[in-house]
Amino acid sequence: MAKTSTSTDGQDPNWGRVLICGGTDWPKLGRKERGGKGEGNPDAPDLLEPHILRSLSNIKIASIHASCCGCHFILLDVDGAADAISEDTPRRVLAADLGAEEGTKFVHAACGRSHSLLVGDDGQVWSAGANNLGQIPAFEAIEGPFLDGERQHVIKAAVGITFSIILTNDGKVFSFGSGEKGQLGNGRTGEHIITGNKTAFDIETEPIPVKGLDDKTIIDIACGPQHSVALDSQGLVYVWGYNGYCRLGLGNQQDVLIPKVVPHFAGPNEITMGAHIIVGPSNTVVLDKQRLYWMAGKWKNSGEGSSGSPYSSFRFIQDLMGCKISGGSCGGVTHFALTADDDGGVMTVAWGQNASYGLQGELGLGPDEPKSATKPTRHQPLAGIEVLSVAAGQHTTLFLAKPNAKFSDLPRHPLEVDAPELCIVCDKDNGDDDPALECDKCDHPYHLGCLDPPLEAIPEGEWFCPKCVGELGALSGHDSKSSGKKGTTSSPDTKGGTKRKATSSAKEGGRLRVPPRRLAKRDDQRR
Repeated sequence: MAKTSTSTDGQDPNWGRVLICGGTDWPKLGRKERGGKGEGNPDAPDLLEPHILRSLSNIKIASIHASCCGCHFILLDVDGAADAISEDTPRRVLAADLGAEEGTKFVHAACGRSHSLLVGDDGQVWSAGANNLGQIPAFEAIEGPFLDGERQHVIKAAVGITFSIILTNDGKVFSFGSGEKGQLGNGRTGEHIITGNKTAFDIETEPIPVKGLDDKTIIDIACGPQHSVALDSQGLVYVWGYNGYCRLGLGNQQDVLIPKVVPHFAGPNEITMGAHIIVGPSNTVVLDKQRLYWMAGKWKNSGEGSSGSPYSSFRFIQDLMGCKISGGSCGGVTHFALTADDDGGVMTVAWGQNASYGLQGELGLGPDEPKSATKPTRHQPLAGIEVLSVAAGQHTTLFLAKPNAKFSDLPRHPLEVDAPELCIVCDKDNGDDDPALECDKCDHPYHLGCLDPPLEAIPEGEWFCPKCVGELGALSGHDSKSSGKKGTTSSPDTKGGTKRKATSSAKEGGRLRVPPRRLAKRDDQRR
């Protein structure tokens, strides 16, 4: 659950831009009154293919974190700030805003259904969201964890529905929240009767050590809604918590109160041991050291792997045979994997049966393609785009991708914004001999000579206007042309993937050729 930036290569210095597909009507995602099957708020449409997320289009994002049963995301940028996406436009949070020393950066984050954690490079953990079962204080620094009276330095966090686990720099794991299904790993649920036939369970309000891992060096942790997974430095995989649908991969459905080693990844052959762990709502995924993709639990709605016939132990996904998987993510009913393409780039693979509850298009396979895929399939809209990681939420998916020409051709969300038609500086239309350059974020036009300093040629790649460059920390929203409301959009089936400016080859006979999209807009105005 608490997932994601899915690159498996450790501290990856790469950064990327954010793509989004699936539901965007944040307050109503997953609710029956939403309208069903893509019908709902026309200003917050279901995105059936990846769109450039306009509000973060000029932010260099280092990692994305999501929950397979949550409808919000946390993104960490290269400056160590957190950009949270939920009901409205993203909000930027600095560690100093939470009381940390100036210069402190966020290094990790975790999302659950209704609470989130942030981890600073000073080892501090902050929390926000619900606190009904002791999973977190209300947006405050968490006290601890402590071991033998000494405060431990936290480097990573993972979050379930009503609990959290954290990992320290010396490989120790702590947990807090509800112990109802044994997900705290402390050997008990603490079930007790409180009144009449009503029962309650242990609630740990402060981090406690997870039992059975004292002599292990844990390097990664992950959470499903009510189960936990850990990976140690040797490649051993440990599981505990709720085992419905055999999601722990132990061959049975008995809940586990203290971490157990998954026999499949226990060696002795080192290449068959674990290298990366991923969790879904009712399944667990392990990539072994050969980069093979193994799954346990319920991951689809019919046939092998469904509720009637879940994978009781880890099985290799045959449709991914021959692929060396570098990362992946599991959403509400979606699955993604990243592997090498024939041209040396990255191929994104996606599948998910009956995705999703409201058919929000979170697979992002395209407006003319099925909204579900029973078997792993190449993600055609992302062909030619280097996807660094995938963060699959319950009804929405975010991709972290390197910008290139194919990336720039994708539509943007919101598709249209309230941008002026004449140059921002001179308020004139100089015709085709002096075309205006549009900002890749706000669509505001500028003549090359009106910029300070002026540009001699239209730049290649991305270009952002002075206003957007100056507002990197503000993350302000935009007004829609269609309704005048902040952050609203046009029809989800409308495609707008053309480039917003001419390429560097636009110089002809000493003049700049008008970008095709700009010219079309002028022709429409003249008519």
